[in-house]
Amino acid sequence: METLSLKLSPRTVMGKKVRSLRRDGIVPVHLFGQGIGPQALQVEAGELRRLLIRAGRNVPVAIELEEQKGENICFVREVQRHPVTDILLHVDFLRVDVSKTITADVPVILEGEAPAVTDSGGILLQGLYSVSVESLPMNMPASFVVDISGLDDFDKTIRVDVVETGPDVTILTAPEEMIATVVPPRIEEEPEAAEDLAEELEEGEEAAEGAEAEAVPEQARGQAGGG
Repeated sequence: METLSLKLSPRTVMGKKVRSLRRDGIVPVHLFGQGIGPQALQVEAGELRRLLIRAGRNVPVAIELEEQKGENICFVREVQRHPVTDILLHVDFLRVDVSKTITADVPVILEGEAPAVTDSGGILLQGLYSVSVESLPMNMPASFVVDISGLDDFDKTIRVDVVETGPDVTILTAPEEMIATVVPPRIEEEPEAAEDLAEELEEGEEAAEGAEAEAVPEQARGQAGGG
């Protein structure tokens, strides 16, 4: 599969002072994991944004550290963004041992058209947007593409057990989990039925008001007799 690359620089600015880095278009980065101690690093924001779009959480990234030889095979583990502006605040990269298996969530992409939608007006439901996978880091799939053209009836469902993988990849998500199905369209209430219901409600309100009006004189008579 494709391996992305990124070059990171050492970071000396820590704590609340990292705000000045972000104002200059720099994002603080944390690198940790197999065979290395935690390292405070930084990278240009635009370059990091482009990488995150392609890498997600399951595509390996070959990270080169400034003034250090060799590369580090890493995965994105945490991305912090501003809750309002969505600006990148911080990213964590996990270094892995390429000889040991890891687990990751691999996106599921639906492909094609479902006849039960195009011909019968049904509504496509996607139950899973990713599946859990175990494999060696360099064998981790970027995504799974699932063809939905076989959904030509409301009774049909695509489940995890149809997802095809290589011999070195194990899907951990239960095989009976639903990926996609098509449900019948909602039937809107007939206008006449809605009008009848509205009339019934009005009649009920009028009857209640009439009963309430009759009850008032009776109460008044009771009070007069008691005096």
